[in-house]
Amino acid sequence: MTDTVFPTAQALGHPGDAVAAKAQLAADIARYLALMTPTAAVESLGQVDLAKRAEVFGYLPLARQVALTALMPRAQLAQLMRAMSADERADLFKRLGEGMRLPLLAALAQAERDDLLRLCAHEEGTAGAIMTSDYCTVDACMSVTEAITSLRESAPDAETIYQAYVVDAQRRLVGVLSLRDLVLANPEARVADLAQRQVVSAWVDTPQEQAARLISDYDLLALPVLNHDKELVGIVTCDDAMDVMVVEATDDFHKGASIVTRIGNLRDATVGLLYRKRVLWLVLLVFGNLFSGAGIAAFEDVIAAHIALVFFLPLLVDSGGNAGAQSATLMVRALATGEVVLRDWVKLLGRECMVALALGLTMAAAVALLGAMRGGPAIALIVASSMVLIVILGSVIGMSLPFLLSRFRLDPATASGPLITSIADAAGVMVYFAIATQVLEL
Repeated sequence: MTDTVFPTAQALGHPGDAVAAKAQLAADIARYLALMTPTAAVESLGQVDLAKRAEVFGYLPLARQVALTALMPRAQLAQLMRAMSADERADLFKRLGEGMRLPLLAALAQAERDDLLRLCAHEEGTAGAIMTSDYCTVDACMSVTEAITSLRESAPDAETIYQAYVVDAQRRLVGVLSLRDLVLANPEARVADLAQRQVVSAWVDTPQEQAARLISDYDLLALPVLNHDKELVGIVTCDDAMDVMVVEATDDFHKGASIVTRIGNLRDATVGLLYRKRVLWLVLLVFGNLFSGAGIAAFEDVIAAHIALVFFLPLLVDSGGNAGAQSATLMVRALATGEVVLRDWVKLLGRECMVALALGLTMAAAVALLGAMRGGPAIALIVASSMVLIVILGSVIGMSLPFLLSRFRLDPATASGPLITSIADAAGVMVYFAIATQVLEL
């Protein structure tokens, strides 16, 4: 064995050379295994000692984990799952087919089986679904010396030992105690006297993104999770919170591009999958754009008499769509992070109108000269005034639509760039030609 498991890309083609040394980082091994064929990856995993194999397996994407489990002998898979951390084991188990679940449950010890079923019982998207049961607790009645001894015994199986949770006889959370505080405390002091009583926690049915935000807001290593009897049932660690934030941010990006639901690993996505995820909104927006066409048709006479108006049409409607997309992006992100709430809409609307007015006047000044050169003073007036109103209208639509969706308990990220652009385009066409009609008929 060498200290470097995958020294070159060529080594990926030779699973026998992919023997994991203990010095190799598990995340690095997982990254290379993800590039292998499933058969080669399973063969390479089999050469790694069990503890490291479970750690490596946990770094693989869930879809990849499921693909590899289908190729593993049942005994090897059961052995692997027993060595995995509780939360990663539950995540994998929930994605296995019914035909694999029962044999695996039978291969687990009773305590592991009960813990697995308890973790899997929580609804997806909640703190309970991402929590782990591998954490350290100490009894409130213990002394510091007894607590340190207890932590030493539970440390090998815990996700983190830097925070110990103080519980009473009914496992209700009393407080939290850092390892630093324990080490520095008087050995005879009582744990209950040292514990921090004001503990930030979540319920099992708290949305996972809210739990992740609590960890971020309070700089926590882990967030304790309670059931509705106020019993401590698990913790959400900071690495799980980071995974949640990545997933939520990815979903928002996809929705912002009018892509329904998540795609998964883009590299492995099929043509059919990408088509299904993208086609719905694009088809709907095709019909939405008919309003722009109807607006143009309604002003055919004006357009025919002043053909110079057509030159500025794409410029004006695109400006409104771009301004709206910018506003929508800012509002969606602010709503997602909790920076703004629904009651802030009126205040933000006034500010957005002022910003949009300044932007519109600047852009109007930029195109007025071009309008005068292309069609004379009348066209310059039409283009400049239309630019101001269209930018204001696009910005107001862009910042208001996320609030409207939130008001009806819909995801504000659905206020996507393509959707905002389509609405702003139709409105911009009507504004432009309405102003043109009024000015040219004077």
